[in-house]
Amino acid sequence: MSKKFKLGVIGNPIEHSLSPFIHSRFAREQNLNIDYQAYKVEEGNFDNFISEFFSDKSSRGLNVTLPLKNLAANIEGEISEEAKFINAVNTITKSNRNFKLESTDGMGFMTDLKHKEIDIAGKNILIVGAGAAVESILFRLVRSEPSKITILNRTKEKALRLCSNYHNHNVEYGCQEDAKYDIIINGSSAGLTGSFNPPKEIIATNKTIFYDLNYSLGKTPFCEWALEFSKNVHDGTGMLVNQAAQSFKLWFGATPQINMVLEDLKSLSE
Repeated sequence: MSKKFKLGVIGNPIEHSLSPFIHSRFAREQNLNIDYQAYKVEEGNFDNFISEFFSDKSSRGLNVTLPLKNLAANIEGEISEEAKFINAVNTITKSNRNFKLESTDGMGFMTDLKHKEIDIAGKNILIVGAGAAVESILFRLVRSEPSKITILNRTKEKALRLCSNYHNHNVEYGCQEDAKYDIIINGSSAGLTGSFNPPKEIIATNKTIFYDLNYSLGKTPFCEWALEFSKNVHDGTGMLVNQAAQSFKLWFGATPQINMVLEDLKSLSE
């Protein structure tokens, strides 16, 4: 029997995670034997869980989701430039006795945009929200040379702090009157539960591209709202699968195919 690798995703809440489903499909395609579980981990128990999980010699790595990504960035190990800059880690790899710490969210987002033939260069972009999801994509988004990125958030101070991290790029807080946006990205939790109440400053047309960083087997409230304007509406499922593929590559050195997984997820939502 082939060696079984122990993997998992940690966070709180974690019950909704599609990561076990996705990685089981990747492993089957790559003919690997894995045990990938979702673990509910409280912030106060983070260090103990990491120590216990990786004490098992079969443990290869972990995915990390909210609210633990910042804590994961404090693990002693080799941290990537991107993960260090955003102070968040979503992928932990055990290499010999050392940890490698990465963030694959930004890469997953940009790869999904490429697959959807969404070009960022020269575009006027509005982002709703200034939390961890937005922080995870900005590092790579600004390097794709949009003309401008505007951030709207209920807490102004949080948005201004995020903007200050990119003072060498055209990232600013607050909408200009009558501004029209080529791409509107939702990074707020309002796009996941209840209804999405758009800020009054948003002006959208049938040419606007909408992208929700949240994902759901059904349509998110943000996507439901966006479909009133445009057919160019996408949720974060593609980002989720692409960032998972990047994590898998870090663990095993092989890039899994994503199309079959995306089809499987689509069939689950029907």
